[in-house]
Amino acid sequence: MTTDNRQRTTDSVQKISKLMRSLLFFLFIFTQGSQLIAHNSQPLWMRYNVISPQGDKIAFGYKGDIYVVDANGGLARQLTTSDAYDSNPVWSNDGKYLAFATDRNANFDVYIVSVDGGVAKRVTTNSASEIPLAFSPDDSMVYYSANIQKDADNVQFPTGWMRELYKVSVDGGRPQQVVATNVCSISFDDDGESFLYYDQKGGEDDWRKHQISSVARDIVYYDAKAKTHTILTTNIGEDRDPRFLPNKEDVVFLSEGEGGNFNVYKANVNDINNAQQITDFPTYPVRFLSVSNDGLLCYGYQGEIYTQTLDGEPEKVEIQIINDQEETPELGKFGRATDITITPDGDLIAFVARGEVFVTSEEYQTTKQITHTPEAEAYPTFSPDGKTLVYVSERDGYFALYKAEVAREEEINFTYATLINEEPLFEDDGIERGVPKFSPDGKELAFIENRNILKVINLDTKKVRQITDGTQHYRNDDYCFDYEWSPDGKWFALTLITNMRDPYSDVGIVSSNGDMKIYNITNDGYITSYVKWALDGNAVTFISNRYGMRSHASWGSQDDAFIAFMNQEAYDKFRLSKEEYDLLKKEEKMAKDLAEKSDDKKDKKDKKGDKKDEEKKDIVVELDGLEDRIMRLTPMSSRLSGVSLSKDGDKLFFLSAFEKGYDLWELDVRERSTKILKKLDGGGADIKLNKKGDKLFVLSGGNLQTIETKGGKSTPIKYDATMWLDRAAEREYMYNHIFLQENKRLFLRNSNGADFAQIKKDFYPFLKHINNNYDFVELMSEILGELNVSHSGAGMRSNGRSGDVTAYLGLLFDVNYDGDGLLIDEVLDKGPFDKNHSKVEAGNIIEKIDGIEITKDMDYYPLLNKKVGKQVLVSIYNPDTKKRWEEIVKPISKGTQNELLYQRWIKHNEEVVDSLSNGTLGYVHIRSMGDASYRDVYADILGKYNRRKGIVIDTRFNGGGRLHEDIEILFSGEKYLEQVIRDSVACVMPSRRYIKPSIMIMCEANYSNAHGTPWVYKHKKMGKLVGMPVPGTMSSVTWETLQDTDLYFGLPVVGYRTQEGYYLENSQLEPDIKVRNTPEKLAVGIDEQLEAAVKELMKDVENYGYWGK
Repeated sequence: MTTDNRQRTTDSVQKISKLMRSLLFFLFIFTQGSQLIAHNSQPLWMRYNVISPQGDKIAFGYKGDIYVVDANGGLARQLTTSDAYDSNPVWSNDGKYLAFATDRNANFDVYIVSVDGGVAKRVTTNSASEIPLAFSPDDSMVYYSANIQKDADNVQFPTGWMRELYKVSVDGGRPQQVVATNVCSISFDDDGESFLYYDQKGGEDDWRKHQISSVARDIVYYDAKAKTHTILTTNIGEDRDPRFLPNKEDVVFLSEGEGGNFNVYKANVNDINNAQQITDFPTYPVRFLSVSNDGLLCYGYQGEIYTQTLDGEPEKVEIQIINDQEETPELGKFGRATDITITPDGDLIAFVARGEVFVTSEEYQTTKQITHTPEAEAYPTFSPDGKTLVYVSERDGYFALYKAEVAREEEINFTYATLINEEPLFEDDGIERGVPKFSPDGKELAFIENRNILKVINLDTKKVRQITDGTQHYRNDDYCFDYEWSPDGKWFALTLITNMRDPYSDVGIVSSNGDMKIYNITNDGYITSYVKWALDGNAVTFISNRYGMRSHASWGSQDDAFIAFMNQEAYDKFRLSKEEYDLLKKEEKMAKDLAEKSDDKKDKKDKKGDKKDEEKKDIVVELDGLEDRIMRLTPMSSRLSGVSLSKDGDKLFFLSAFEKGYDLWELDVRERSTKILKKLDGGGADIKLNKKGDKLFVLSGGNLQTIETKGGKSTPIKYDATMWLDRAAEREYMYNHIFLQENKRLFLRNSNGADFAQIKKDFYPFLKHINNNYDFVELMSEILGELNVSHSGAGMRSNGRSGDVTAYLGLLFDVNYDGDGLLIDEVLDKGPFDKNHSKVEAGNIIEKIDGIEITKDMDYYPLLNKKVGKQVLVSIYNPDTKKRWEEIVKPISKGTQNELLYQRWIKHNEEVVDSLSNGTLGYVHIRSMGDASYRDVYADILGKYNRRKGIVIDTRFNGGGRLHEDIEILFSGEKYLEQVIRDSVACVMPSRRYIKPSIMIMCEANYSNAHGTPWVYKHKKMGKLVGMPVPGTMSSVTWETLQDTDLYFGLPVVGYRTQEGYYLENSQLEPDIKVRNTPEKLAVGIDEQLEAAVKELMKDVENYGYWGK
């Protein structure tokens, strides 16, 4: 072939190649574009859909924005485009505007936007969550719900989820309170002021399904003229979203009936319990029902939107959305350090941030990212030589162990490695393995299998041996118990739960040879943790609440550091006085010097070898008397979070919290003196001592630092955890993680009857249609809601936005006042104006704030936004004296004002009981099932009320804890002795238990242990229960923080079963005397449940008497 022919051939090949590349590129663009359009043209997870009054358009939320589409379907038009989360749209009656909720100012405010588009207008400004419900019939006002303030006469319990209904002009201005009760939807009657709504009686998760209990929502009719609230539904399941049909005589609503799935029902408003089922969607709930003026229904099902006539079939609205809202990975710093581990010399530090493993050094900020997965990695551990890292990863769908090593031999360590070799330590067998720890010689690795069994793998032979049988570890979280290798590798120290005493734990040791015999060291029924070897393996240290101030709940008691000795020699040596110990050290040094002089045949190298051999000496474990060789180390009990004993045992370093946060303390063991080595004021922290013993590595609040053990000099360890974050992939991982945890941790093995495998498949397609935490939280809550258990669902701690925080003045204003300024109804005790120099009183009018006049229709909340704790000038007018003056105060937060309102509520109830009983009875409220509440109750019933003849015990609105045992003991006393001094009875026995009649009030909002406590009270026949039935929510929960630490979810992991064999969970507790509090009576200061309790207890005390005085 000639040169020209070869050239022509080459040119032809290049042209063909170029053509092929162009064709392939075109096909790529075409397919990708098609996929993009296809992806966007079939949206799922459309929420909060609502049809326009005219029935021609539907508004809905999707990916945090508001869209509008023709009711017949088609291309949806995006109305809002901010980076905030917009939801809950409601139509104006003329169909020209939408009101919606948005977190543009960090909290949810109400905005209004034209359906034609344009800039949205803000109409509410308080930092409380404000959610629009409806336009007034004449479109001049927007109705919305918020928790801001109730009238001074109202005696409803003050809690954040108990909201009020307001209306505000579409142009903004001062809101007007309509009713002071939870109104969750609005459908107006003909008069334009009365309406249907559904209520909220408790704080259960909004998306829980199938529950049958007193807290289930009901449909209510509010008569604006009579100011009455009439409950229309009586079925035991949930009813929501009532909507008048055009004739205003019939109503449609969503109902679960008696625990089924939400479907649409129709009924006459006067006979709503005789309802006709309109839809029959299986498996999952119908959501977000609305009705047009001509009776066209609109609702959502499984993330899609449907319309339906009353006599027709459901018609899915085919919707297309085209936009460029595609999530792309972000580069940045998204997490703080947790799970630190150090090499023995302290040169390298591994930690976890946002689920990824990083390695840095003490000296430089250079940081190497070891893992690159959206799934979580945790519990990294270094091999003794620092050349291998092992950690837990969820990348395979369960907890598995992975190993990482530096790939190139010429690279010094992980921090400066360019390539990392990473591989699983076991085959993909589906067996969970976690919390790895290298043996001291690096030849073996211990781990926890299936969350409760300790095992060891020989890294050379790959043989695995079992160390414990799992029977003494009930918990099934990912870190079921503490454990640590002994320095000689022959033993493990670990925590265990024995004698059926969960959650009370002990400390024990077990041989690493696999005989599986655990030797319990403490065996005392208290809670122990943080077990570590000390004194070269001759002792273990641990934390226990044995001597600390007891918490009257299962957690929260103060702790101490303890030490247990493996042998008598170590025990005796440790107990020497400082003088004796110093003398012993001198004698040992003298003996060593003499031995070195007499052995002149050994060189220094051999001596080092001898020293090394000495360090490898096996630990002597003397099992006899082991439990007797325990000493308390700390001289004072406190909240502890980390303990480390120096190598020679002279110093104990511990993190203790006495004031704001944890500080690093040092105890001189011999002299028994303590001092703060370093002030940290940090959160829960961890400390690790390097092998040399001269530095402590401290992790607190995500910050790393070293602190020298001599002098306390601290040096921050700077690290750079910059990483690529794929939020969509991380969301998918968190989705899978929830199913993993439900499968492993829910106390009911069969998912309480729910088909969670199918649920996982059915909800998975929604993930790619979610780009924000709000929607993801609702997705998780919808999924967990299928379990029909309490303590479930998901939540969000922060939206990451900064904005308005409305300050409060410690005043209650007249909510019906319509003049200029703010009319004061009450000055709250201990509020900003409750000062000796203040002249402010009820009836005064605040005319100005910081010099700005407050006019009649003015929205005054902007004058108080972002002013918590700052000096504010308030101008006051007294209409009686005609005097004006100014006072400077520091406004308080909403939380602080709520606390003042709670104390006000308590004081009011005490006064009511005192008045109704003519001083015969006392009153206590158990605010939570925790230590602080118990101490308040104890102080009152055995203090100021000890001479009263009976006690009213109020448990309403208690969110739980663990106090049922303590309450049972406290209120079940029976007199058996008198304490007499010279014929005078000075005290009766028992003196620390209540021995007189009592009665307990409860309501639908009682939760968790506030169900268990009244149950025990009734079961033990301690007294009568008054109020409303309590939903069956007695279980214990784990609220787990997810990899995105703004998110969390809950699962009940412990159930409580009766002698009859049923669980208290989902078993409703009925009162002996059923009394419902109504919004009408509460609004005017009448608590019918409290009054009924007093009336009933007065009968009991009349017929009660005990022997003697």
